[in-house]
Amino acid sequence: MNNIFRFKSFMRTPMFWFSQPMHKLIRNIGVSAHIDSGKTTFSERVLYYGGRIHEIHEVKGADSAGATMDFMELEKEKGITIQSAATHLKWKGHQVNLIDTPGHVDFTIEVERALRVLDGGVLLICGVAGVQPQTLTVHKQMSRYKVPRIIFINKLDRMGANPWSAIQSIRKRLSLTVAAVQIPIGQDQTFNGLVDLIKMKAYFFEGLKGEDVKETEVPERYMEEAKEKRQELIETLGSIDPEIEDLYLNEQPISEEKLKASIRKNCQDHKFYPVFMGSAYKNKGVQLALDGVVDYLPAPEEKQNFGFQISQDQKEEKKIEFKTDPKLPFVGYAFKLEENKFGQLTYVRVYQGKLKKGDYVYNMKTKKRVKVARMAKMHANQMEEINDVEAGDIFAVFGVDCSSGDTLVYGDMNYQVLCSSMFVPQPVMSLSIKPTKKEYSARFQKALSKFQREDPTFNVDMDKESEEIIISGMGELHLQIYAERMRREFEIDVQLGQPTVNYRETITQKQQFDYLHKKQTGGAGQYAKVIGYMEPLQLEEGQFSNQFENHVIGTSIPNEYITAVEKGFYESVDKGPLTGYPVVNVRFVLEGGETHVVDSSSNAFMTATKYAFAQTFRQAGPEILEPVMAVEIMVPAPSYQQAMVGIAKRRGSVTNTESRGDMFVLNADVPLSQMFGYATELRGFTSGQGEFSLEYKRHDPVPPNEIETIIAKFKKQKRGQ
Repeated sequence: MNNIFRFKSFMRTPMFWFSQPMHKLIRNIGVSAHIDSGKTTFSERVLYYGGRIHEIHEVKGADSAGATMDFMELEKEKGITIQSAATHLKWKGHQVNLIDTPGHVDFTIEVERALRVLDGGVLLICGVAGVQPQTLTVHKQMSRYKVPRIIFINKLDRMGANPWSAIQSIRKRLSLTVAAVQIPIGQDQTFNGLVDLIKMKAYFFEGLKGEDVKETEVPERYMEEAKEKRQELIETLGSIDPEIEDLYLNEQPISEEKLKASIRKNCQDHKFYPVFMGSAYKNKGVQLALDGVVDYLPAPEEKQNFGFQISQDQKEEKKIEFKTDPKLPFVGYAFKLEENKFGQLTYVRVYQGKLKKGDYVYNMKTKKRVKVARMAKMHANQMEEINDVEAGDIFAVFGVDCSSGDTLVYGDMNYQVLCSSMFVPQPVMSLSIKPTKKEYSARFQKALSKFQREDPTFNVDMDKESEEIIISGMGELHLQIYAERMRREFEIDVQLGQPTVNYRETITQKQQFDYLHKKQTGGAGQYAKVIGYMEPLQLEEGQFSNQFENHVIGTSIPNEYITAVEKGFYESVDKGPLTGYPVVNVRFVLEGGETHVVDSSSNAFMTATKYAFAQTFRQAGPEILEPVMAVEIMVPAPSYQQAMVGIAKRRGSVTNTESRGDMFVLNADVPLSQMFGYATELRGFTSGQGEFSLEYKRHDPVPPNEIETIIAKFKKQKRGQ
């Protein structure tokens, strides 16, 4: 007998669920993927089937309305997600807090901040392309924050879609233990349903928007494949779950409940990732993926979240675990800021305790206590006023002066804790920017200040020599979007300079220094001697830092002069001796020195340190580092030779090649400096059919033959100023 389920929210709320604590019924999830994999399209269906919206609108749709989660005018015009957007809905008695994130690498901080506060995720994979460059980045980000995830292979209605090839690419390129929990019924344009391998039932999605889910017996022609893939699922689980392995080896039946329990446990332990399938655009498979969110992803209390308790003297930090207990003091993490007509809107994840409208919160960074006057749940850009929140929830608050990444605690200074911070990638590109008219200056400064508060990857600096304002970010599009926002939100016309690559300088070997700074100008002179060494600071790939260490024994250098040496070192690394770009990953160790009873001063020791640094840096195997991008190029098969030759000319290193139907796909690591103008070249030799994407991967040493060119360019700029 066929069963048809029409998914309306009031039919999905069994009363016994409400006997559980509220935080057990919450799922905080994000939807992440490579650009154009269908994240926003998927989210739009989730909202529709969850009863949050009553019409489905497409990304850059023909009706000009655009998808619900892409509410910025720029997003609607360009057809891409620029900033993460939050919403919430009910599904089978659970509250699902959903964050839709951008796929473009330039807006990667939006993914970073979302995953920092989420308990689970849905990783979308294109059924045609499989794992793509930004998929790798999102996977790395999810792993960084230990986010359990289910995988949804999308676009199975497309020509050339192959879920099994996509699964192989997941295993090969992401090194994840995965298995399908569904198989498709039909292929490409004939795709019209799914077989659930756990229940061994078939599902078809009927009605105008796929809202009627029809459950049937598995069609005979798919029964053999379903049994084969179900056995593969059980074998995969058996390799990591002793109980499933024991039942399988003893040829005992494995119930639906045991399979689900095993998937849930191992998914939350990051040992297994269930693979769902469908086509969001064709309204197929989304409801079953939502079932997977509820069945397999953790409630807030099931995911460990840590912070640090600060001692009363502010000198010690102790690692603590936050508990989803409403009776404990409130702890919230401000992860996203927005400005609207009502003022600053701050998105907050609640990790512990409870907060009511009218309560006071204390900002651990600014040391300010402020009253919470308005609280809201967000649905894209729409607000729903609320009176209180509990641990595990996500909400927005008005009028709280804070920045992205601040910790908010209840009441006063008696309970001092800090949430762990999020990873902020280094900007890779810079542009000069200036308003076209002097009367724009005040608004221009206000815009820069606002954008810096919103986005930790958007940096603003003043070039001291040229007095130009330099903005830095994750790519050209990233910076152009902010320039466009200035025009629209602040009515400022701006002029942008040519993009420049953010090089870095470093050293490759340990080098001792023994430097005396001695100057006599008639009155009090200058005398300072510093002794020690500089060496490379070893950090994980993509991370930059510098470190000063005081190893002075005795009183050869007084403490106030040691502070001056430290200050001189950190001022020196701001601009490298070779190119003027920042110096990174250097440890400066001060071991001793000499002073003069009259001529020594803090200024003398600071000067000595700067000269010692510049001299020692050149003796310590200096290198210039350049940002290297992971590039994926897709061209028609006949054009593959031009693609290979073009990448070789741009100092690229090919990492993978494959054929996808009649298209050739090339993956390579290419210096960012070599990618300017590539879009025009690609359009030319593919007659407009080629496409490429790139994302930051790491900084690598510049080849020796390129170093002189970069240094000469720097010297020329200095002479011209």
